[in-house]
Amino acid sequence: MRSLLITRNFPPLIGGMERLNCHILSALSQRGPVVLIAPRGSGEHAKSATSVLELPLRPLALFLIGATVATIGGLRRLGPNIVVAGSGLTAPHAWLAARLSGARFAVYVHGLDLVVDHAIYQRIWLPIIRRADRVLANSRHTAQLAIERGVPSDRISVVSPGTDCSIAEDVDAAEVRTRYGLGNGPILISVGRLTPRKGLVPFVHEVLPMVVARHPDVRLVIVGDDASDALRGGAGSERARILGAADSMGLVSHVRLLGRLTDLELASIYSCATLHVFPVVDLPGDIEGFGMVALEAAARGVATVGYEVGGIPDAVESGVSGELVRAGDASALANVILSWIEGPPLEAAAACRAFAMRNNWDAFEGKLLGALE
Repeated sequence: MRSLLITRNFPPLIGGMERLNCHILSALSQRGPVVLIAPRGSGEHAKSATSVLELPLRPLALFLIGATVATIGGLRRLGPNIVVAGSGLTAPHAWLAARLSGARFAVYVHGLDLVVDHAIYQRIWLPIIRRADRVLANSRHTAQLAIERGVPSDRISVVSPGTDCSIAEDVDAAEVRTRYGLGNGPILISVGRLTPRKGLVPFVHEVLPMVVARHPDVRLVIVGDDASDALRGGAGSERARILGAADSMGLVSHVRLLGRLTDLELASIYSCATLHVFPVVDLPGDIEGFGMVALEAAARGVATVGYEVGGIPDAVESGVSGELVRAGDASALANVILSWIEGPPLEAAAACRAFAMRNNWDAFEGKLLGALE
């Protein structure tokens, strides 16, 4: 199998979609040569690619134009028999390459790929996604969205992202708490780009006060920064809005924003985390297609509690790797957080790791290849 992979989401960019595309590349390379079209700097992170055509990341229009030109170059280098778009954004380029080469056309779709509120996207991108020979959905919820938007159900395969289950080196949790000023109480962790969809502002307003009332030494530790590279990062600074919410509720001492961390730094934070909170809100035109961070937390023995929104139920096994409550029910979320904080942590950690092992990146790559064959 000769493959052409086209994506804007690839390292050196950092995020769940970037990790996922690395594993799409890894899976495709198991079946034969792969040409990768991706942002500048990606070649350093794409060791399994046969060749890499790099493009400027910004502005978006320049990337899209460059991808069109690079697509022709990729066809000349490889002559693929399958072309894969790493997200809906590059579906037109993958479709064009497939038409020119007679190859099959596949696209991996996230929730936002199907619901983005943009007239041009809806008029051009969605019809092209409908023409794909295979649509790979990141969750059952995303698959249903695809069906509702006209993708034939027999062309859809649910291939949820995986996670890395490698064991981190032993970490001195007490030293980590001291280094970051986290105190000695329960630690609620939130990881990811800061966007309104993540729901941290209403969480600080509505949920955190109820948790603090019972556990005055609790800390909410937020890892991540404003989504400067995301297509829908929201207007203004979400970091500033979170800090403003904490200030207005008198909870500044309970909220720590650590910004972006290295993988090792993040592993050290997970080592002393009590619970991962995922209070995602349902916004028109901006949904959580899967919730990869919940699976990543489970791999580190940390359960996830949050709202039952979008594709998150596919990333959390209720009662095993966490628990979800009805969207927007702040009281229910606070009660669930309290019950998990006060539960048996060692038993929960082992169950979380077992769940993650059943959903690791090897499992993802196997399912992806099965869907494409």
